[in-house]
Amino acid sequence: MIESLHLISTKKTVENEIEVIKSRGLMSTVVNKLRLYAPVFTEDKWADKPAYATSPVKIELQIPDSAHTGGKCFFRYDIKSRQIFIQNKRYSLNNWVNTPYGIVRFTPTNVPASEEQVFYFTILHPKKVMFDLIKKLNVSVSKLSTVLTISISDEVPARAEDILNELILAYNMAAADDKDSLAANTLSFLQERLNFASEGLNSIERRIEQYKSGKGAVDIGSQGKLFLETVSVNDQKLSDINMQLAVLDQVEKYISAKDNNEGIVPSTLGISDPVLTQLLNKHYESVLEYAKLKKVVARNNPMLISIADQIEQIKPGILENIQSQRRSLTASKTNLSSTNDKYAGLLQSIPQKERDLVNISRQQNIQGNIYSFLLQKREEAALSYSSIVADNRLVDKAQSSLSPVSPNTALIYLLSFAFALAAGIGLITGMEFLATSILYRQEIESLTSIPVISEISYENSNKSIVTGEGKTSFIAEQFRKLRATLSASGISDKHKKILITSSIAGEGKSFITANLGLSLALSGRKTVLVEFDVSHPSLSEKLNIATDRGWGAYLTGKARPEEIIKRTALHENLFIIPAGELPHDPSDLMTGERIVSLLNYLESIFDYILLDTAPVTVLSDAYVLAPCCDRTLYIIRHGYTPIELIERLDDTNKINELKNMNIIFNGVRSRGFSRGEYTFGYEHQYKQNKKQKPAGIQ
Repeated sequence: MIESLHLISTKKTVENEIEVIKSRGLMSTVVNKLRLYAPVFTEDKWADKPAYATSPVKIELQIPDSAHTGGKCFFRYDIKSRQIFIQNKRYSLNNWVNTPYGIVRFTPTNVPASEEQVFYFTILHPKKVMFDLIKKLNVSVSKLSTVLTISISDEVPARAEDILNELILAYNMAAADDKDSLAANTLSFLQERLNFASEGLNSIERRIEQYKSGKGAVDIGSQGKLFLETVSVNDQKLSDINMQLAVLDQVEKYISAKDNNEGIVPSTLGISDPVLTQLLNKHYESVLEYAKLKKVVARNNPMLISIADQIEQIKPGILENIQSQRRSLTASKTNLSSTNDKYAGLLQSIPQKERDLVNISRQQNIQGNIYSFLLQKREEAALSYSSIVADNRLVDKAQSSLSPVSPNTALIYLLSFAFALAAGIGLITGMEFLATSILYRQEIESLTSIPVISEISYENSNKSIVTGEGKTSFIAEQFRKLRATLSASGISDKHKKILITSSIAGEGKSFITANLGLSLALSGRKTVLVEFDVSHPSLSEKLNIATDRGWGAYLTGKARPEEIIKRTALHENLFIIPAGELPHDPSDLMTGERIVSLLNYLESIFDYILLDTAPVTVLSDAYVLAPCCDRTLYIIRHGYTPIELIERLDDTNKINELKNMNIIFNGVRSRGFSRGEYTFGYEHQYKQNKKQKPAGIQ
């Protein structure tokens, strides 16, 4: 029943309405209404924050499209004077004022703000803001439903709600304006026809009055009434036919026009053909949809072109139907005219005055019927016009979510952690893959057949001596373990001379010699360290021993053996023979008998003899002294010793043999998540065990 009141209502498709909601015209209205072209911000330490909901004023431009865009305009709001300060200039509220950014009006928002708080606004082009909002606007519809879900993402929840609410309001207003325009056109057409019928009826009534007063007309007899009634019926039919022909002419004229999309639609009053009515309704709906869509889309829009083609396809069918009805009505008119001519001959006997009066009365009845019909249709159209409402219902108003939808903090942290972990693993793996130095004990064991008897951890300190009496660190325990390994591997009272060498300088050869010698001395064995590294003698420096006289003086005959042996301050059982002042060719002196007699002398009074020699790739001293020694300790440093030198170690040892060679893997760094935890745990456990020893055990 409600639809019957809306004579101008049309059917809508969901797809079309989605395009209308996302149209540029509606979004431009929203931008201008909310003044989104002049956003207000507050400065922050890391990033500026929008002040849409906290700004005390809103900025409105008189001509937004011609304003100066870009740059920050800082301002301060004076609460007492209710004025805006920009660059030491005052501007009043609610008035259009000239600024460097154009003609602006500052409107208060009733948001409390402190006088010290500084804001700034920027001017953006309305079209840019409009296009950005359209990109962020999402309009979706579920299957088998006519309910649209509209959403938008924005960093300010209040602004997003206002944008959606204003968009729906603009959409409803645009739909109401279209209906008002079409209803006004319909009422105008009906009023025009009603005025024309009213003038004809008044003219006939004046003729009747004049005729009766001038001619003195009397009542028609019963016989005349019978003929007149028949003729009146036929005349009524002829009038209907004439009216239908006139309506068909107007419809044909309207349809044949080149551009009638926005003209007044002719009425089909009196036309009873359902086919023509259906075609006209379809044409009318297409024209209405074309007029509505043309306001929001461009002329070359595919949807607009499609509707225009549909209108042109309907026109030939309407014109063909009009021609068919015109031929039928013309034939009926001819038949009725012939019948009326017969009755006219019978009415010749009726007085002329009475016949004239009847003719006038007949025309009066016809015009009266037409006037009543038009008046009824005008009232129906007026009722429909007054009851125009939006043909959509708002299910839920725009509301922001409780928590931000972006960014996902947990996901970002998770991805950052995963990326950092993957990058770290990749970096370490890549460095290890491209490394040219020894990193793992497995590498040593795969490159040479010489056994690895000990691993010495990396000590992150500048101390040269890491073991000693009372020290319980992990690295000190590793030297104790090395001491036990040497005792178990054949070092005894008869085999006590140990040669210590390496591939290149810097592998910790002197560090191992000093700490291993101290560890042996702590076990109650007299130990002597001989500084045979003539390329870089640093052993005596680590033990703080003067280097004025050493084995160089003995080999040249300037000193006796007991004169070059010096006691260290670290322990009473630890002694050292420094290099001292060396001759020009010290390596040549090592090949003489005096070096053998020196070692024999040391062997007679010491339990252990450690010979710190030069690296084998630098000098040949280690190969010269190797026959005089019982065991060789070859030092390899983690992340320092080149792989290629270890690859050639077996082949080199076959040519120049180092007697009973064992490898010590020095400077091993911990890796992985347990890094730095193993050493502490070991020390703690070691100290606890030490406290729990029975009395009498040292």
